[in-house]
Amino acid sequence: MAYYYCLLLDMDGTLLDFEAAEHKALQETLEHFSLPTDHETEETYIRINKELWAALEKGQVKRDKLGAERFSRLLKTLGQKGDAAKMNAYYLNQLGSHPDLIPGALDAVRELSEVATLAIVSNGVAKVQASRLRDSGLEPYMDEVFVSEQLGVEKPNRRFFEQALKTLGIEHRDRVLVVGDSLSADIKGGQNAGLATCWCNFNGQEEPEENKPTYTIHNWQELYSIVMEEDELQNVGLKNRKHQF
Repeated sequence: MAYYYCLLLDMDGTLLDFEAAEHKALQETLEHFSLPTDHETEETYIRINKELWAALEKGQVKRDKLGAERFSRLLKTLGQKGDAAKMNAYYLNQLGSHPDLIPGALDAVRELSEVATLAIVSNGVAKVQASRLRDSGLEPYMDEVFVSEQLGVEKPNRRFFEQALKTLGIEHRDRVLVVGDSLSADIKGGQNAGLATCWCNFNGQEEPEENKPTYTIHNWQELYSIVMEEDELQNVGLKNRKHQF
């Protein structure tokens, strides 16, 4: 049996290339609403969006206000008028149509599903994440999907992870590993719940001085030796060896 037999996997920036999807969806949205599509406008949106998501994680903004607010602030910065709610709805629809994968993610998930229970843990929008998960090819390998919009609590709140573990029926949390790219949501959230954490540092960021993750990986293949025991590593590539509890 794998050392970690339950993996709680973040989606955006971990399994799916959110930056690529965001770029495409935003460009399509700006063009549709006859707004500038230049680099400066995109960078302004990204800054506003990151600020709002950081505030969401801290409980400083409501989820149902975040979407329209980011476009409201963007329009104000651009000196333009428009319907921010309609822009957000259009953007989310476009975002859901771009299931760009992080290199190696699909192969790794397929491999890891043979030895562990896999579950999505995401702060994203449920409808958007559902379509991207399906179209990316990741969905068949997931035992459960947990999205904060449906749980009513955001990462890094420990209650998010407690609800996930309860639903999965996991009792031994020392065999659970939280895997994600966000130090503030995934790593801090896992630590809040007393779980081991694995930071997906796919972009070569500096190691954090505080709240250090249990593990750090730079590509998906590095996760194998963390999760699997030696005999399982020797069987990488073989099929039909699904874990048993």
